[in-house]
Amino acid sequence: MSTPRPGHIVLADADGTPYSSLRRRPAPRAERYELGRSLRHKVPRSSLGEWAPPADRPDPVQQIMQSHEGRVDRLIPVRVGRMIASPYGFLRGTAVVMATDVAGLPATGITPVVCGDAHLGNFGFYASPERDLVIDLNDFDEAHPGGWEWDLRRLVASIWVAGRHNGASEDHCAQAVAQCVAAYRDEVRLLADMPLLSRSYQRLDVDRLQEESGKPLRHEIERAAKRARHRTSDRALPRFTEKVDGRRRIVEEPPLITRLPGHERDLVAAALDDYLLTLASHWRRVLGGYTLVDVAHKVVGVGSVGLRAYVALLEGSSPEDVVFLQLKQARRSVLAHHVHGESAWHAHQGQRVVEYQQALQTVSDPLLGWTTVSGLARDSAAGGVPGRGSRDGGGPGMQFYVRQFRNMKGTIALEGIDAAALIDYAGVVGHLLAKGHARTSGASMIAGYVGGSSKVDDALGRFARAYADQTEADHAALVTAVDRGRLPVERGV
Repeated sequence: MSTPRPGHIVLADADGTPYSSLRRRPAPRAERYELGRSLRHKVPRSSLGEWAPPADRPDPVQQIMQSHEGRVDRLIPVRVGRMIASPYGFLRGTAVVMATDVAGLPATGITPVVCGDAHLGNFGFYASPERDLVIDLNDFDEAHPGGWEWDLRRLVASIWVAGRHNGASEDHCAQAVAQCVAAYRDEVRLLADMPLLSRSYQRLDVDRLQEESGKPLRHEIERAAKRARHRTSDRALPRFTEKVDGRRRIVEEPPLITRLPGHERDLVAAALDDYLLTLASHWRRVLGGYTLVDVAHKVVGVGSVGLRAYVALLEGSSPEDVVFLQLKQARRSVLAHHVHGESAWHAHQGQRVVEYQQALQTVSDPLLGWTTVSGLARDSAAGGVPGRGSRDGGGPGMQFYVRQFRNMKGTIALEGIDAAALIDYAGVVGHLLAKGHARTSGASMIAGYVGGSSKVDDALGRFARAYADQTEADHAALVTAVDRGRLPVERGV
């Protein structure tokens, strides 16, 4: 693919031609479909089932330790504790390990924008700008152009690992993976036949999801949707704030929520002013009517633990008119090295996350934007790798993306989900992943390659089982390393 200009993200066709001119005529859909079909000779569909750790496979524990460079030291034990809790927790926190593994496997070379961390837990509910509850991919820290197979491999492996974690049989895990891949194939073939603009409007809201789901999954959806609808900024006030001397402030809950030194708070406040300039004019005016009241550091997720993550409380025309914003540190995608080495594609990693999120989601948070916090510790600004900050456009500051913290966000609770619901849900997420890929590029070629048979389903089923075994072995290696004192740990936080 072509190298974008600094600060400019380019979506390109599968042959590397940027979508930058209305005067160019793309190859006809039928020709692209046949091109994808012809790739089966180069990359047989059965080869997607291959997994055996190569002799020179990097040590996963060492990769985890390297990924801790540039993180907040006091939070590394929390991250390790969350990863050793289960093989599924390990998989969630180790996108870097799996990216290295799948980058060396057979692939077609078709490279839409991909999520980069498309595990089962990274799909969920949130509010559309019209306040409808929709479900889609919801984590884009690693989003980047890359192989569609990379996303699908990570997704099916996570389904098998999660199924085992919940006590599902191997047959049920296999059925769930097959359902996921079949749904992906069906959806990408359906969308490939649609006009390009029509694909961009396809979305899945909760009402439709409930209507089309079996009874076990429908029950889980109802519970999750009810929780999500209560996750709004005004309802978060009594949970996250208290009044001190007549002023509201965010409650401290160390080590997960901690107050900031005055200097750091001022830096974040200045960065939020700059963030406003990245919003559409209407939302810039709306949010400009709010006043920053307080900022705190709040730990989130598994893979993100140790990166800077702030929550900011803004107040509008009354004490009850509030918005919580979340600022998350953005570093170079774990896929980037495997796609274009060390060359600089993205001048701002927060902008990368925002623009690729908008590319993959049908509707996105209207307050999604990016900013740079200048003056923070230089080791973190470098993205965890000495010298990398300059190659990523890091400069003297740390890069963030910004979004609403409480925007009716929620997920299907995977803990304890039964086999029947897991199988149904696997089909839902396969459908959503295909929709995201088809919105960017390569849908006709992917459709031509996967075809209408179950060959890709069967192959990825073999891969998912083998990589689930690998994940369990890697998790055991991390537990051993912790027991031997190689890594610090704080459990149950």
